[in-house]
Amino acid sequence: MKRYIWSAVIGGVILIIGAFLLGRFAFPNTLVGLPVPEVSEGQRGELGIDKNVNESTIDNYLGRSDAIYRDLRMLKDPGYYEAIGGDSYLSGFVRGFEVVPFPYLVNVSGLPEAVGETYNGKTLFTFDGTNYQPNYQESMDILEALFPKDKVIFLMCGGGGYSGMMKKMLVALGWDASKIYVTGGHWYYEGENNVEVRRVLPDGSVVYDFYKVPMHEINFEELTEI
Repeated sequence: MKRYIWSAVIGGVILIIGAFLLGRFAFPNTLVGLPVPEVSEGQRGELGIDKNVNESTIDNYLGRSDAIYRDLRMLKDPGYYEAIGGDSYLSGFVRGFEVVPFPYLVNVSGLPEAVGETYNGKTLFTFDGTNYQPNYQESMDILEALFPKDKVIFLMCGGGGYSGMMKKMLVALGWDASKIYVTGGHWYYEGENNVEVRRVLPDGSVVYDFYKVPMHEINFEELTEI
C-alpha cells in the first residue's frame, strides 16, 4: 500500500513540475505570479492605472527579485497638487520603491489647470507631442540604467498621472509594455508598507524627513548636451 501511495505522490509532483515547465516554455513572456497588465475603466483608465496591480494590491507584489519599483514624484513639486486633493510634497512612499522624478526625465504637459505648471528645467528628453528626443548623449543609457528592460517595472506617483506618462514614454522608446505596471498613486495607498516622510512637530509645524527617501539623482552638469 505504501508503495502505491508514494508512487501517487511522486507522480503528482512530476505532473506539477511538468505543468510549470510547460507554462514557462509555451508562454515565455508570462510573468510568474503576476496578472497580465490590464488598464482600469473610467478616469483611472485614462491615466493608465492597472486594474489588478494598483494601490490596493501592490503589497502582494513587493520584494520581487525580478522587479524594480519606481516612484515618479519630486520631493517638492512646483505644481499646486493640493488643488486636486493631493500633496505637492513627497510626504510618504511605499517601502521598496525608489524615487526617480519624472519631470527630470522629460518635459511635462497636460496637467490639470488647477495644478499649474510643474518643473520646467533641464530634462533628459524632450517630447514634442509625437517623439521623445534625447537632450544628452547619455540620456538613453541613464534611462536604461534606471528602468532595466530585463526587469518587471512597477510605477507609482502621487495620483497616477506621472506613472501613466512614464509607461507611455518607456513603451515608445522600446520597452515591453507587458512588463510595466502603472500601480496608481500613493495618495490612495492604505497598505502596510508606507514609509512616513511628513512629520508634525509638537508646536504644530511640519517637517519632511527626506533623508528617508531612496532617490536617484541626475546631475545634468556632468552630461554632454546634443
